[in-house]
Amino acid sequence: MSLVSLEDFKRLDIRIGKVVEATRVEGSRKLIKLIVDLGAEKRQIIAGLAEFYRPEDLVGKYVVVLANLQPKKIMGLESQGMILATCDRPVLLSIEKGGDEHVGERVC
Repeated sequence: MSLVSLEDFKRLDIRIGKVVEATRVEGSRKLIKLIVDLGAEKRQIIAGLAEFYRPEDLVGKYVVVLANLQPKKIMGLESQGMILATCDRPVLLSIEKGGDEHVGERVC
């Protein structure tokens, strides 16, 4: 494990989001297209969660999002962030007490 400085960590824009839409990506076993409300805007995020979560089970969940990740095309779709989860068998990182008042809040 390598260490990051506090300054590097401060560069990350980590926010609370709420999944408002989720659908399987056609032609993929692993990908789900999510629309995540970050308060000031909604973002499309492509996540490799389909082997572990059904799209309909993700709608309404409060998730932790890396919002300033450089966009990337995945199977022709632009992913505009990253949902934070554990690595091996993805468990979504979320907040203990969900509520729309937390949508868009910065994690620091």
